[in-house]
Amino acid sequence: MSGERLRVSSGSPWEGPYGYSRAIVVGDSCWVAGTTDPGGEHVGDPAAQARAALATIERALLEVGFSLSDVVRTRMYVTDADFAVPVAAVHGEVFGAVRPAATLVVVTALIEPELVVEIEVDAVRTPRT
Repeated sequence: MSGERLRVSSGSPWEGPYGYSRAIVVGDSCWVAGTTDPGGEHVGDPAAQARAALATIERALLEVGFSLSDVVRTRMYVTDADFAVPVAAVHGEVFGAVRPAATLVVVTALIEPELVVEIEVDAVRTPRT
């Protein structure tokens, strides 16, 4: 599968019309697109939105044989600097032992006003023992 491209879909209504996949796998690398709270169930709660986004990311990774322990890079986007601490804390809970390279950026807005957190990850499959 070294040069083959595998697409992963989460069923998001935006994937087709906007021309993207939840994740793309080429060889031992996986790139997961910016992911938000899929059901919009956690309005006003950046920590819960981060957990929901990371759960969607984990499902996409698992679908193609990766795990959260394969994540080497994360990017977190928040719409308010006050959200940085709770979102970073969730990141720490999920990736504490993995400790990927990480970036957290404050942005003006996301695609929907109730969304305040978006997360993307890059992963490299490592041999399992």
